[in-house]
Amino acid sequence: MKNLWILAAALVLTAPAVSAQTTTTPAAASATPISASHRKAAEELLAITGSEKNMTEMSSRMLDVQLEQRPEMKAVEPEMRAFLTKYMSWQSMKDDLVQLYAQEFTEKELKELNKFYQTPTGRKTIQKMPMLMQAGMEIGQRRVQEHLPELQKAIADKMQNQQPGAVKQ
Repeated sequence: MKNLWILAAALVLTAPAVSAQTTTTPAAASATPISASHRKAAEELLAITGSEKNMTEMSSRMLDVQLEQRPEMKAVEPEMRAFLTKYMSWQSMKDDLVQLYAQEFTEKELKELNKFYQTPTGRKTIQKMPMLMQAGMEIGQRRVQEHLPELQKAIADKMQNQQPGAVKQ
Protein backbone atom coordinates (compact mmCIF):
# COMPACT_ATOMS: atom_id res chain seq x y z
CA MET A 1 0.00 0.00 0.00
CA LYS A 2 2.83 2.39 0.86
CA ASN A 3 4.41 1.82 -2.57
CA LEU A 4 1.06 2.50 -4.20
CA TRP A 5 0.86 5.90 -2.47
CA ILE A 6 4.38 6.75 -3.58
CA LEU A 7 3.60 5.80 -7.17
CA ALA A 8 0.35 7.76 -7.05
CA ALA A 9 2.13 10.79 -5.63
CA ALA A 10 4.82 10.65 -8.30
CA LEU A 11 2.20 10.43 -11.03
CA VAL A 12 0.19 13.31 -9.60
CA LEU A 13 3.26 15.47 -9.19
CA THR A 14 4.43 14.92 -12.74
CA ALA A 15 1.04 15.10 -14.45
CA PRO A 16 1.14 18.87 -15.02
CA ALA A 17 4.56 18.65 -16.63
CA VAL A 18 3.49 15.78 -18.87
CA SER A 19 0.28 17.46 -19.96
CA ALA A 20 2.18 20.67 -20.77
CA GLN A 21 4.48 18.91 -23.23
CA THR A 22 4.18 19.49 -26.94
CA THR A 23 4.57 16.75 -29.51
CA THR A 24 8.32 16.94 -28.96
CA THR A 25 9.67 14.35 -26.56
CA PRO A 26 12.85 14.87 -24.53
CA ALA A 27 14.45 11.92 -26.31
CA ALA A 28 13.70 13.46 -29.70
CA ALA A 29 14.79 16.89 -28.52
CA SER A 30 18.17 15.66 -27.32
CA ALA A 31 18.81 13.98 -30.67
CA THR A 32 18.76 17.27 -32.58
CA PRO A 33 22.00 19.28 -32.31
CA ILE A 34 21.70 23.04 -31.87
CA SER A 35 24.24 25.79 -32.46
CA ALA A 36 26.03 27.42 -29.54
CA SER A 37 24.30 30.76 -30.18
CA HIS A 38 20.87 29.10 -30.36
CA ARG A 39 21.60 27.28 -27.10
CA LYS A 40 22.75 30.54 -25.50
CA ALA A 41 19.50 32.27 -26.55
CA ALA A 42 17.45 29.45 -24.99
CA GLU A 43 19.51 29.52 -21.79
CA GLU A 44 19.09 33.30 -21.60
CA LEU A 45 15.31 32.98 -21.95
CA LEU A 46 15.15 30.43 -19.16
CA ALA A 47 17.32 32.68 -16.97
CA ILE A 48 15.33 35.86 -17.72
CA THR A 49 12.03 34.15 -16.98
CA GLY A 50 13.30 32.79 -13.65
CA SER A 51 12.75 29.20 -14.67
CA GLU A 52 15.08 27.78 -12.01
CA LYS A 53 13.32 29.60 -9.16
CA ASN A 54 9.85 28.90 -10.56
CA MET A 55 10.61 25.23 -11.07
CA THR A 56 11.92 24.83 -7.53
CA GLU A 57 8.96 26.68 -6.01
CA MET A 58 6.39 24.86 -8.15
CA SER A 59 7.79 21.45 -7.31
CA SER A 60 7.81 22.24 -3.60
CA ARG A 61 4.31 23.75 -3.75
CA MET A 62 2.89 20.71 -5.58
CA LEU A 63 4.34 18.38 -2.97
CA ASP A 64 3.03 20.56 -0.13
CA VAL A 65 -0.47 20.48 -1.64
CA GLN A 66 -0.30 16.71 -2.00
CA LEU A 67 0.76 16.36 1.63
CA GLU A 68 -2.11 18.61 2.73
CA GLN A 69 -4.60 16.56 0.73
CA ARG A 70 -3.08 13.22 1.76
CA PRO A 71 -1.69 13.58 5.30
CA GLU A 72 -0.89 9.85 5.37
CA MET A 73 1.88 10.56 2.83
CA LYS A 74 3.72 12.74 5.35
CA ALA A 75 5.68 9.65 6.42
CA VAL A 76 7.29 9.43 2.96
CA GLU A 77 7.86 13.17 2.48
CA PRO A 78 11.68 12.92 2.72
CA GLU A 79 11.75 10.22 0.03
CA MET A 80 9.43 12.22 -2.21
CA ARG A 81 11.50 15.39 -1.80
CA ALA A 82 14.69 13.43 -2.54
CA PHE A 83 13.06 11.94 -5.63
CA LEU A 84 11.92 15.37 -6.86
CA THR A 85 15.37 16.81 -6.22
CA LYS A 86 16.99 13.98 -8.11
CA TYR A 87 14.71 13.92 -11.16
CA MET A 88 12.74 17.16 -11.26
CA SER A 89 15.32 19.71 -10.11
CA TRP A 90 16.67 22.49 -12.28
CA GLN A 91 20.07 20.79 -12.50
CA SER A 92 18.57 17.52 -13.69
CA MET A 93 16.23 19.11 -16.26
CA LYS A 94 18.05 22.23 -17.48
CA ASP A 95 19.72 20.66 -20.52
CA ASP A 96 16.48 19.01 -21.65
CA LEU A 97 14.58 22.28 -21.23
CA VAL A 98 17.20 24.25 -23.15
CA GLN A 99 17.01 21.67 -25.93
CA LEU A 100 13.20 21.77 -25.89
CA TYR A 101 13.04 25.57 -26.15
CA ALA A 102 15.69 25.57 -28.88
CA GLN A 103 13.71 23.01 -30.81
CA GLU A 104 10.36 24.79 -30.42
CA PHE A 105 11.64 28.32 -31.13
CA THR A 106 14.09 29.58 -33.70
CA GLU A 107 17.12 31.48 -32.45
CA LYS A 108 15.52 34.68 -33.74
CA GLU A 109 12.29 33.97 -31.86
CA LEU A 110 14.19 33.26 -28.65
CA LYS A 111 16.04 36.57 -28.98
CA GLU A 112 12.73 38.37 -29.54
CA LEU A 113 11.27 36.70 -26.46
CA ASN A 114 14.35 37.70 -24.48
CA LYS A 115 13.85 41.33 -25.52
CA PHE A 116 10.16 41.20 -24.63
CA TYR A 117 10.77 39.74 -21.17
CA GLN A 118 13.16 42.60 -20.43
CA THR A 119 10.40 45.18 -21.03
CA PRO A 120 8.09 46.33 -18.20
CA THR A 121 5.21 44.27 -19.66
CA GLY A 122 7.48 41.25 -20.05
CA ARG A 123 8.72 41.53 -16.46
CA LYS A 124 5.11 41.85 -15.26
CA THR A 125 4.23 38.72 -17.24
CA ILE A 126 7.07 36.83 -15.57
CA GLN A 127 5.99 38.09 -12.15
CA LYS A 128 2.30 37.23 -12.64
CA MET A 129 2.67 33.91 -14.50
CA PRO A 130 3.19 31.62 -11.46
CA MET A 131 0.13 33.10 -9.73
CA LEU A 132 -1.91 32.83 -12.92
CA MET A 133 -0.84 29.20 -13.42
CA GLN A 134 -1.67 28.37 -9.78
CA ALA A 135 -5.04 30.10 -10.00
CA GLY A 136 -5.77 28.30 -13.27
CA MET A 137 -4.96 24.94 -11.68
CA GLU A 138 -7.21 25.79 -8.72
CA ILE A 139 -10.05 26.68 -11.09
CA GLY A 140 -9.59 23.33 -12.83
CA GLN A 141 -9.44 21.42 -9.54
CA ARG A 142 -12.56 23.19 -8.27
CA ARG A 143 -14.41 22.43 -11.50
CA VAL A 144 -13.46 18.73 -11.25
CA GLN A 145 -14.52 18.60 -7.59
CA GLU A 146 -17.87 20.24 -8.41
CA HIS A 147 -18.59 17.63 -11.06
CA LEU A 148 -16.84 14.61 -9.53
CA PRO A 149 -20.11 12.76 -8.76
CA GLU A 150 -20.90 12.81 -12.50
CA LEU A 151 -17.51 11.24 -13.30
CA GLN A 152 -17.85 8.69 -10.50
CA LYS A 153 -21.29 7.67 -11.77
CA ALA A 154 -20.05 7.33 -15.36
CA ILE A 155 -17.14 5.15 -14.20
CA ALA A 156 -19.38 3.03 -11.97
CA ASP A 157 -21.91 2.56 -14.79
CA LYS A 158 -19.18 1.51 -17.22
CA MET A 159 -17.58 -0.86 -14.72
CA GLN A 160 -20.97 -2.42 -13.96
CA ASN A 161 -21.71 -2.90 -17.67
CA GLN A 162 -18.32 -4.53 -18.27
CA GLN A 163 -18.67 -7.13 -15.54
CA PRO A 164 -19.00 -10.69 -16.82
CA GLY A 165 -22.64 -11.60 -17.20
CA ALA A 166 -23.80 -8.00 -16.97
CA VAL A 167 -26.87 -7.18 -19.01
CA LYS A 168 -26.13 -4.44 -21.53
CA GLN A 169 -28.69 -1.68 -21.55
